[in-house]
Amino acid sequence: MIKIVIVGANHAGTAAANTILDNYKGVQVVIFDQNSNISYLGCGTALYVGRQIEDTDGLFYSSRELLEKKGAKVYLTTTVEDIDFDKKIVTAVNAEGREIQESYDKVILATGSAPIRPNLPGVDLGGVHFVKLFQDGSIIDKELDDPRVKRVATVGAGYIGVEIAEAIQRRGKESMLFELAPHCLGGYYDEPFTLEMDKVLKKGGIDLHYSEGLKAIKSEDGKKVSAVLTDKGEYPAEMVLLAIGFVPRTEVGNGKIELGAGNAFKVDLHQQTSIPDVYAVGDCATIFNNATKESDYIALATNAVRSGIVAGHNVCGTALKSAGVQGSNGICIYDYKMFSTGLSYDKAKAHGFKANFVDFEDYQKPEFVKADNGKVKLRIVYCNETRRILGAQMASYMDVSMGLHMFSLAIAKEFTINELPLLDIFFMPHFNKPFNYITMAGLLAK
Repeated sequence: MIKIVIVGANHAGTAAANTILDNYKGVQVVIFDQNSNISYLGCGTALYVGRQIEDTDGLFYSSRELLEKKGAKVYLTTTVEDIDFDKKIVTAVNAEGREIQESYDKVILATGSAPIRPNLPGVDLGGVHFVKLFQDGSIIDKELDDPRVKRVATVGAGYIGVEIAEAIQRRGKESMLFELAPHCLGGYYDEPFTLEMDKVLKKGGIDLHYSEGLKAIKSEDGKKVSAVLTDKGEYPAEMVLLAIGFVPRTEVGNGKIELGAGNAFKVDLHQQTSIPDVYAVGDCATIFNNATKESDYIALATNAVRSGIVAGHNVCGTALKSAGVQGSNGICIYDYKMFSTGLSYDKAKAHGFKANFVDFEDYQKPEFVKADNGKVKLRIVYCNETRRILGAQMASYMDVSMGLHMFSLAIAKEFTINELPLLDIFFMPHFNKPFNYITMAGLLAK
């Protein structure tokens, strides 16, 4: 009987475990995770902190009980301290300090990522929190009930920072958002889109502090945070939320596994690392980017799930290659929705492409349709030389997210901007225009 050990049981690890347990009978699966829960949807933290959902029950889609019912052996609150890749033995220690050893035939590393911890004074003060685990969100949620917490400083205006800043404002607190870059969400969108989101945040009541770097977190009593100090000033705050990014957790590799983009475990299209019988998935591993045609580091739950599925089949003998990813993502703030896939114009240029873009904005439906109608902003990024579509960005108060799936597929299949105007897109005034923004953008591309 083949024995597979999975180190880590969030999205990637859970996907790998379910793939094995659901499709391969007689395979022994052992799972280690240092957390006390499995499969938490971290993207939902801002939803319950901001009271946009009633409770956290729906943010978990698996559990120890479900995996054990399928036949897995699951160790929670247990930290893997060493993996002997020659002897194929995993050594871990549980919460009681007891050492546990498990041998393996193949091992899947799904160790995820860790929040970037800035080396600044005051990071360890009470009231300073990261935003990743279920426990993090629970602590933040509870502390916001304290009427003494009036002002909250969020540091980092990526997806997590923007979402949690909105949630803080929805709880009736003064919400400040600090970012070193001149705009929010610059890692995903070009300036015309980030500027629109900045307006939405400001209109919603978020106090924006861009092009401003955190220098220290201050305290009056030496225990609790009382203010944040930046390179432009000092601001009173009773809570500080750090959301400045993540790094892959690769400690279990013991320096023996080759690293790639983002210092993550370098894997091939089968999720195999540089060591035989050792696979890596999710936020701790690289992934193939179909837009750049290169190995990349893109930490998204969707990528984690798919990489877990690929590894699950491969460790059981079914050869399956990753289809690569486009890094598709989206956000909804005060009902304003933005989506992107592939490369922004700025990123395309940074990767050496002779890039161009076409912008188009129009109503989703004909103007004579008054109900449930609104404008959609679209940008398509493409290569001037090959005409290949490299990326797309969309924004609207309408839910146009399904359109982004088309652009994701277009990137994966190397669809060109020249082919776009002839794409068979249906028309009905209940849904769209005959010459809709997708067709028009293709027609106007130079």
